[in-house]
Amino acid sequence: MLRDAIRSLAEAKIAPYAAAVDEEARFPREALEALVANDLHAVHVPEEYGGAGADALATVIVIEEVARVCVSSSLIPAVNKLGSLPVILSGSEELKKKYMTPLAKGDGMFSYCLSEPDAGSDAAGMKTRAVRDGDHWILNGVKRWITNAGESEYYTVMAVTDPEKRSKGISAFVVEKSDEGVSFGAPEKKLGIKGSPTREVYLDNVRIPADRMIGEEGTGFATAMKTLDHTRITIAAQALGVAQGALDYAKGYVQERKQFGKAIADFQGIQFMLADMAMKIAAARALTYQAAAASERGDKDLTFQGAAAKCFASDVAMEVTTDAVQLLGGYGYTRDYPVERMMRDAKITQIYEGTNQVQRIVMARNLP
Repeated sequence: MLRDAIRSLAEAKIAPYAAAVDEEARFPREALEALVANDLHAVHVPEEYGGAGADALATVIVIEEVARVCVSSSLIPAVNKLGSLPVILSGSEELKKKYMTPLAKGDGMFSYCLSEPDAGSDAAGMKTRAVRDGDHWILNGVKRWITNAGESEYYTVMAVTDPEKRSKGISAFVVEKSDEGVSFGAPEKKLGIKGSPTREVYLDNVRIPADRMIGEEGTGFATAMKTLDHTRITIAAQALGVAQGALDYAKGYVQERKQFGKAIADFQGIQFMLADMAMKIAAARALTYQAAAASERGDKDLTFQGAAAKCFASDVAMEVTTDAVQLLGGYGYTRDYPVERMMRDAKITQIYEGTNQVQRIVMARNLP
């Protein structure tokens, strides 16, 4: 029922704008309004803060179905979870009430600020500093590759509070868009997900109350990594969605397209391509849903499961969307058909929230 409801909504209210959102590289306002109106913009927020209280699997299905028609739009529910999960996992009750309530209402989105110009895969090498000043902290630094920066009201920011301790000297804070000293760089010009702005976030003597720290001092990096164990599964869901969207489109096309006097779907070479695409998507879905269940239960092997789902599903998405372009031939290579957009959008799933090379390191260190 959940899948049917989201698919109907996505096809009616999000899909019609997907091409224009990509072409104009603009934020998908129509998608945000449709998701907020149907309480699907941040389904993971617990009921006690006014949220839908959806479990990890339901959240995955929402993201998957939105990504099937528009990956840029699927970053609304995905990044709302990424940005706010540190508060849910480690924040004080006061902090949860203060920030989860407006997020649940749709009054503001949440972004996640971990990466920096010189700290990507080596996130512990960050330079953003937070210095205590009485009942406040003062933050200075630059965060890079921040999804929905400038659109979101709230930002979970990782900053160094004790430079001697490397990862154990990093703390997490909630910064608001309206805080004095917060500004944003120009939107990055990207290959795909053009409807989701990616910008630098500048923190210039941003002074925030001490109670905006998430958890204890020095626990920020651990919270950031624990968050990614859960949210990598949402990237797997995006990958799964875009792969399914590409297969669905290609399947319809090959039945219509005629060459040599018959539909190209009747040629065995085409059938084998479609069979492989469907098989790999089914495997990716099983792995992703299994990881979502592990996330919900808090299984011991969640780190492995999340990395495996993200890595496998995103590799499948890249392969399937590339094959979909091939199946459409010359038409697949044009912007008149959605598969080239899907191929461009799929690529980022192999890169963000940890490259697939990093996922393999994570898996190797956490073999079940």
